[in-house]
Amino acid sequence: MGQRLCFALDLVDDAALIAEYEARHAPGAVWPAVTAYIRARGFLDMEIWRTGDRMVMIAEVAADFPRPAPEPPENTDWEALMWRFQKALPHAAQGEKWLPMTRIFSLGEQ
Repeated sequence: MGQRLCFALDLVDDAALIAEYEARHAPGAVWPAVTAYIRARGFLDMEIWRTGDRMVMIAEVAADFPRPAPEPPENTDWEALMWRFQKALPHAAQGEKWLPMTRIFSLGEQ
């Protein structure tokens, strides 16, 4: 059984860049080597949600996440391309992108 993880990242606040970023994430648009690498690392499912320039990634991951997997050159190229659209959160370390979020509430635990 896996677990759910959430991550946050911002986009450059530019409508044209945001539209292009979304188009590059449309069904079938992400490079196959990138999605294969994501799956190889132990992601079972992943969604990215956006409001304004803020994004939240919700990921279901395998119990043994993160799995070791060789990173294909396409993934490095994809990540470099995505920096054109993405903007690190103010509290991120240098070069750090998607920051893990801490769950602070669960309705099921109330």
